[in-house]
Amino acid sequence: MDLTKGSAIVSGGAGGLGGATARRLVELGMHVVVLEPDYGKAAEFADTLGSRAIPMAGDHNNEEDVRSAIRKAQAVGVFSINVNSAGVAIATPATADSSGVPHDPAIFRQMIDLHLFGPFNMSRLCAAAFALNEADEDGQRGVIVNTSSTAAWDGQPCQVAYAAAKAAIAGMTIAMARDLAEIGVRACAIAPGPIWTPRLAGATVELKNELLKNVAFPKRFGRAEEFANLVEAIVKTPFLNGQTIRLDGALSTPLTPMTPPEDA
Repeated sequence: MDLTKGSAIVSGGAGGLGGATARRLVELGMHVVVLEPDYGKAAEFADTLGSRAIPMAGDHNNEEDVRSAIRKAQAVGVFSINVNSAGVAIATPATADSSGVPHDPAIFRQMIDLHLFGPFNMSRLCAAAFALNEADEDGQRGVIVNTSSTAAWDGQPCQVAYAAAKAAIAGMTIAMARDLAEIGVRACAIAPGPIWTPRLAGATVELKNELLKNVAFPKRFGRAEEFANLVEAIVKTPFLNGQTIRLDGALSTPLTPMTPPEDA
């Protein structure tokens, strides 16, 4: 696959993980559609990457928005890479609390829409577009990389909705890869542990300290550039398919409150 003639869409492309990935793909010679709900955020970031970055406002859950992003990508190169890393902080409650209040199902649905349905919607539409590409020497026509999380296996208190969404990303990866094998499209996922992004930077000192204690080695937070490194490795390794790869410094995850106490 000749990346210098190719194009990509990165959803959440101006965020921490997505931004590092978009930057890396541009450095590799690709044109990249930076897809964000906020056009201003996408445009401001794309300006830092140069003319190969194309900002676009769009919702990854909206079919016409995704199709429009695909058309933009096809107009500037052979559209063959899709990386999905969109996500925002959503305060989630416990399944039920001590006063007898159950989890709000609307919040659960919001989390599933954002972290599961959106990536699936991107994947299905991008894969359909990839199917029309000319195959390379391996029969390959495109690559999809979704973002899971270590929470898929070790969800913490008040993470039930997030953990469910990220576990579903991990669960659908091998099935998706086997579905798409017929058309020469690979699908993998990355499951990050604590990566230093603007969201983590805004967490409490106490939470940061707890998360860092859980990392075995190297004893630091991951870097968004390391996520981008792994995306690059997936793209450049055609025999790597159907895998969800942990990126977490051999993280162990004892019970760790993810939200501050109500009186904090």
